Amino acid sequence: QVQLVESGGGLVQAGGSLRLSCAASGLIFSRLGMGWFRQVLGKEREFVAAISWSGGSSYYVDSVKGRFTISRDNAKNTVYLQMNSLKPEDTAVYYCAADKIPWNPPSRMKDIYWGQGTQVTVSS
Repeated sequence: QVQLVESGGGLVQAGGSLRLSCAASGLIFSRLGMGWFRQVLGKEREFVAAISWSGGSSYYVDSVKGRFTISRDNAKNTVYLQMNSLKPEDTAVYYCAADKIPWNPPSRMKDIYWGQGTQVTVSS
């Protein structure tokens, strides 16, 4: 079965950095777009970043552009989210996402496998 296991969350002060990792299994990782979403309790889950199956293109929500970087290592079946210059408003549970449709552009990710989530807390 498909498993997406996130790690790297934690507590950090504003201005600090964290690197999230998501190890995938049970799917053909190198054919799938991958992404990160986040959710604050009581609010809808929101898109953060996505990367194409090849790693050649990536997309970000405006609020994280220039601060977050998504990358992937197809040899390790792992996707990363490097988060710099963190702000208290980045506090959320971060979820790894895998597109269910091979070769799909990440801008069209809708049918998704989800990880369990990892908490990121940024203190002011």
